[in-house]
Amino acid sequence: MLGFLGGTTVISLIGCLQRKSAADSSIQALAPKSSTCLVKPEQTEGPYFINERLNRADIRSDPLDGSIRQGVPLRLVFQVSQIRDKSCLPLSGAIVDVWHCDAEGIYSDVIDRSFNTVGKKFLRGYQVTDGNGTAEFITIYPGQYPGRAIHIHFKIRAISAFQQGQEFTSQLYFDDVLSDRVHAQAPYRKEEQRTLNREDGIFQRGGEQLTLQLTQAAEGYVGRFNIALEQS
Repeated sequence: MLGFLGGTTVISLIGCLQRKSAADSSIQALAPKSSTCLVKPEQTEGPYFINERLNRADIRSDPLDGSIRQGVPLRLVFQVSQIRDKSCLPLSGAIVDVWHCDAEGIYSDVIDRSFNTVGKKFLRGYQVTDGNGTAEFITIYPGQYPGRAIHIHFKIRAISAFQQGQEFTSQLYFDDVLSDRVHAQAPYRKEEQRTLNREDGIFQRGGEQLTLQLTQAAEGYVGRFNIALEQS
């Protein structure tokens, strides 16, 4: 567990399962009887996090030249809460960072064995949660690359914690059947031996609890993920 919000506070990442309509996108203060909170695992940051400090909701573009990364649209909605007095309460003012690869499996602003994208900043950005604990991003359904299941990285930090520490990092995953359907379209790069969730060693350490539930939209999909920070 890592310290969060200063001091010696210890947190864990949890998902709030609410007895409310799935169409209700806001988190309200809940009495203990109306919420159940389950611990969700932290996962590795991986080699490609860069603190770009890009405060933006639409992360598809590259600020360097304005080009847009192509792919199936994905609206990603985080609902961030905290546990206080055994209730789930909205957590405002938290930084939510998101970063992931493009449709061809390429990350921005890194040097890899198969690509060099230093200076580019596509598919990276952060949002600060509002009074309802909400942070939303417009992105694309991620691509794939050898050795990893399809995933999105995220990090939650205190608003003043742009330095290392005082943060929680994990990953989001996708249903394999849906991924097959999405990746059959252009511009996704097809891999005959795509790594499935069950074949990914990182997914095996709690990935089922981190799998996004997606709904189809007019264009692409909407994914909602409810998370909370527990102080102890």
